[in-house]
Amino acid sequence: MADDIPTLRHILKHCHTIAVVGLSAEWHRPSYFAAKYMQQHGYRIVPVNPRYESILGEPCFGRLEDIPFVVDMVDVFRKPADVLPIAHSAVAIGAKCLWQQLGVENLEADAAARGAGLDSVMNRCVKIEHARLFGGLHWAGVNTGVISARRPV
Repeated sequence: MADDIPTLRHILKHCHTIAVVGLSAEWHRPSYFAAKYMQQHGYRIVPVNPRYESILGEPCFGRLEDIPFVVDMVDVFRKPADVLPIAHSAVAIGAKCLWQQLGVENLEADAAARGAGLDSVMNRCVKIEHARLFGGLHWAGVNTGVISARRPV
């Protein structure tokens, strides 16, 4: 699992198109909050949820294979039992990273993604990690675990 600071920083710097599997259109859901934050920070959000036509001004897709352009990261807001087929789909579409959100940890999916050469992150929130590593969370007095006299480039 990629949970060291340099790897997380690399992933967040290089994965600009994020397919969010299980993204909800309900503003109070964690998936909506995280996706909106990432969109506001310059990331392209691609909603993957067959229940909706669009979320956050972007068209929804029923499954990863329906997306007609390249996706860098697949961010998963689904229960752990649902993640393995999503990992296989992430590999099939040529994603660079499989990111399992807080509370989502499927070791088989992690192994499948890594075996295919993808970066894989489990049980971490993309929004929290971005804020911790790039978003100035440390200025609010939060211990980000990053000790440095220099700002990351």
